[in-house]
Amino acid sequence: MNAWLNRFPVSLPERLTSPEETAALELRSALPELAVSLEKKEEMGEGFCLRRVGDRIRLLGGETGLLYGAWFLMYFCRLGGGTLPDHVESAPRYSLRMINCWDNPDGTVERGYAGMSLFFRGGRLAWDPARIRTLARMMASCSLNVLCINNVNVHDPAQLLLEDGLPDLARLAAEFRPFGVRLMVSVDYSQPMRHGIPTADPLDAQVQAWWQETAARVYRAVPDLAGFLVKADSEGRPGPFTYGRSHAEGANMLAEALRPWGGMLVWRCFVYNCRQDWRDTETDRPKAAWDHYASLDGQFADNVILQIKNGPFDFQVREPLSPLLLGMPNTHKALELQLAQEYTGHQIDLYTMAPMWQEIFRDLPEDRIMAIAAVSNWGDDANYTGHPLAAVNLFTYGLLAWNPGVDPREIVSLWVRLTYDFSPEDKGTLVALMLSSRRVYEKYTAPLGIGWMVTPHDHYGPNPSGYEYDLWGTYHKANREAVGIDRTTSGTGYLDQYPPELRDRYENPRTCPDLYLLFFHRLPYAWRMKDGRTLIQRIYDDHFEGLRETLEMQQKLQRLPFPEEDRNIILERMERQVHNAREWCDVINTFFFRLSGVPDGHGRRIYD
Repeated sequence: MNAWLNRFPVSLPERLTSPEETAALELRSALPELAVSLEKKEEMGEGFCLRRVGDRIRLLGGETGLLYGAWFLMYFCRLGGGTLPDHVESAPRYSLRMINCWDNPDGTVERGYAGMSLFFRGGRLAWDPARIRTLARMMASCSLNVLCINNVNVHDPAQLLLEDGLPDLARLAAEFRPFGVRLMVSVDYSQPMRHGIPTADPLDAQVQAWWQETAARVYRAVPDLAGFLVKADSEGRPGPFTYGRSHAEGANMLAEALRPWGGMLVWRCFVYNCRQDWRDTETDRPKAAWDHYASLDGQFADNVILQIKNGPFDFQVREPLSPLLLGMPNTHKALELQLAQEYTGHQIDLYTMAPMWQEIFRDLPEDRIMAIAAVSNWGDDANYTGHPLAAVNLFTYGLLAWNPGVDPREIVSLWVRLTYDFSPEDKGTLVALMLSSRRVYEKYTAPLGIGWMVTPHDHYGPNPSGYEYDLWGTYHKANREAVGIDRTTSGTGYLDQYPPELRDRYENPRTCPDLYLLFFHRLPYAWRMKDGRTLIQRIYDDHFEGLRETLEMQQKLQRLPFPEEDRNIILERMERQVHNAREWCDVINTFFFRLSGVPDGHGRRIYD
């Protein structure tokens, strides 16, 4: 099952020369009755324009723009959208629309929930051409244009950068090129030390020369490589801090090596070893990204992009927008999302991400970022994403990367209509279930923005104190009277990193949105919520409601006429989700009952 691509079967030749050729073949196969002329206008880049002239349609665009325009036309015509308007014009909001794979050379995928790697086996690049062709079509069909194929935690990078591995990298790049996709590779910052250089100091002449020679060698093999992705000084990864250098100095050295070839250096702004003792009440992990980078604004080269996670923690179910995305006006920035459901159900629990992304874009002014990236949710499972319904996240990510203003309901509905031949009523049921799934999952997991109540390391299932005494700063500080962290200006001061309008909204618990309440504030269990309920009652109610709504979701999914291959997987995973929801409900409610001593106001069963 290839999700929405099943609606557009096509036989493509083994060798394609360009996105323009691919566009022509896709249109000829999908819409043979339609008279469409393709006119290449390089000045339009990835944008496209459709003009209807009588019975004919002119499709104009740059080379990849023609391909994206072809997919727009195919969707419009296949779904019976009525008469094509006389003029349609569209261009992407972000120039780089990236997928970050966390694939390792041994074929495993870090935080992968859909099987093994599609790119690696036995320490080298090795792939099934037919599957790669389908993957490339999937990316083209939702306008994604950059693919970083290996893990940011680089364990064995040699085969991608040295002579013996470059022919394979060049062949893989050739597989994706006709679909408008350029490759990128993650690199190990300390890699010169694997090759006889005693240091990785970015200001060392030998280090600079090694990276310049390496970049030249790689670009001779893959001239259109998008660039390098780096994770440095984080979770044990090496970086410039080792040598007393700033991240601007480290990034700029690599960027200079890429500059002659037009390559970009994407520098990942993760936590950067913000470790702390749980007894330390001064250090606050969410402040780390801003503290490390904000003062460096304007110091990064023009071909450096800082890739910043959507929230200040780590892809939690609910966390506010990272303030670093709102700052650094003189620095190129990319928003990083996570398609892989590391903290949102492992592609077992149904979790449609578009509503969450809509909230992110609502608070993020368009002029603040120039690129977007997401951690891949695919693997070599037969359906690519493990859970058949998880494919919606890849599809909607691509369309939102093109136009962040699209209504999530519109694109989820589009995916459902493309993927399943359901009646209008059944389509409506599935769309409603998918759009509500994020809120349902949130209800039965960590309450009101507190986060991090997951099983350590694995990150699936409840463990309310699993990270409470660890080194990662992921604390909720629950005791008999209260829960949460005071991040106001009189607390840890985290809120001082926000622009005044957001700081003021979050500073007062009476104006702070309820779903962020325990992220920003420490409150007693007797605190009265906006609807009059106490905080502890709201926690109980959310968890019981989340379990009930999961059971209702299971019943509705059982009645939908999925094709057998999808149905078996969906219902089996739904059974596991129900078990997971029950565990979360019982464990979290019991945890807070044992601390607070306050019973549920509705007399429901909580274990003591």
